[in-house]
Amino acid sequence: MKRTIFITALLWFASCVSEGFAQGGRGFWHQEWTVENGDSIATVHILPVYKYSRPVDLRRYQKLVRAVKKVYPIARTAREEMRAMEDELCRLPTKAEQRRYVKGVEERIKNEYTPVLKKMTSYEGKILVKLIDRETEYTAYEIVKDFRGGFVAGFWQGIARLFGQNLKTGYDKTGEDKMIEQIIIYYELGWI
Repeated sequence: MKRTIFITALLWFASCVSEGFAQGGRGFWHQEWTVENGDSIATVHILPVYKYSRPVDLRRYQKLVRAVKKVYPIARTAREEMRAMEDELCRLPTKAEQRRYVKGVEERIKNEYTPVLKKMTSYEGKILVKLIDRETEYTAYEIVKDFRGGFVAGFWQGIARLFGQNLKTGYDKTGEDKMIEQIIIYYELGWI
């Protein structure tokens, strides 16, 4: 008798869970029913499953996850800011107006992001430089060089090198930065 009640409860729980997944929750599949010629046909849409190798050191992986979760929104904001800035620079007719606009944007960004960047660790800064390259398709050095000039870019590259950073660091999603790409995919899916 106890065995029958247990099995019934287990089946009921499984059906409740599968209904939750099927109704568009964070599950791995979604089920729809269609009727053709009087027959009910179930259509199951399976979400893609990304397979990556397991991290060797769980503590380092968790540190990377925390860093990506902290700086990825900033990199996405940088992408949007850069798009808006490029559109505005194309609209402005003279070099003087463009320089004034760039100075104003630089001042606004300094005021807005200096407190945030001061609270970052060096490790998070390295991740941010890589993610800026991923989002904008330009390295941080190229961005500074395009908007402020080669001398200013060289100056900031020198300062970055003094602190163990490199503004010319690119993003390689299939090589060195494969784990970061995995974390970003999981972050965008809402799994972490």
